[in-house]
Amino acid sequence: MPNKETAQGHRKRLRERFIKSGLSGFQDYEVIELLLTLGSPRKDCKQAAKEVLKRFKTLRGALSASPRELQQIEGIGAHNAFGIKLVWEVAEEFLRQRIMDRPVYKSAKEIFDYLYLSMRDLKKEVFKVIYLSGQNQIIEIADLFEGTVNASSVYPREIMREAIKHDAISLIFVHNHTSGDPEPSRQDKEVTRDLVFAGNIMQIRVLDHIIIGENKYYSFASEGLVEKYEEDFLNVKIRDRLSASRYRAKPSAPRPDWLP
Repeated sequence: MPNKETAQGHRKRLRERFIKSGLSGFQDYEVIELLLTLGSPRKDCKQAAKEVLKRFKTLRGALSASPRELQQIEGIGAHNAFGIKLVWEVAEEFLRQRIMDRPVYKSAKEIFDYLYLSMRDLKKEVFKVIYLSGQNQIIEIADLFEGTVNASSVYPREIMREAIKHDAISLIFVHNHTSGDPEPSRQDKEVTRDLVFAGNIMQIRVLDHIIIGENKYYSFASEGLVEKYEEDFLNVKIRDRLSASRYRAKPSAPRPDWLP
């Protein structure tokens, strides 16, 4: 167990390293240790930091842990948990403000970077809708559905109603895969196709559908599927018009002789 002077010197060196170079070269437990010192500036936090990393596996896992979970580790009290959660919330708010101030069209990675922190460890699938203005600025991000994404759980009518309410010009859909694999299922593809069709009918464009997995994502737009579904809709529309045109042009049957 290091004495008080040794612990103070160690904390000072950690802080000086951070001031000089940021987190470059830091091990995950050292980052956690720095955060713990926010709540215990005079206490040695190295061992507690290692226990946190052992319990939650990664730095991200530690940051997303609840205050109650953190305080179950020996040496961590309410003040330490406060420091960790404060940094987590500030980081999320920073990303939210940054993304709200920027155009996001064709920026699936930026959407992923912002939402990954909050969606990575969810126990259920959550379907989010991002409403955008004509300048591709985010108007609102809403959680609309929970559970497996399929035709019975995602309602295009509700999405379009909310889009009109927000005066949205375009939409981005985001949901997570709890398995960690972002590869879209058949149901994911069917729902996305239905939503692209509904958007075309309402003249609200679907820009993307992003599936978040374990440190990676799948973008329907990047893979060309959104464009394909738009072409499918156009082909259906053309086919329907041709069918209607042929029906109108069909000659009427001859008049029966027995009619007066």
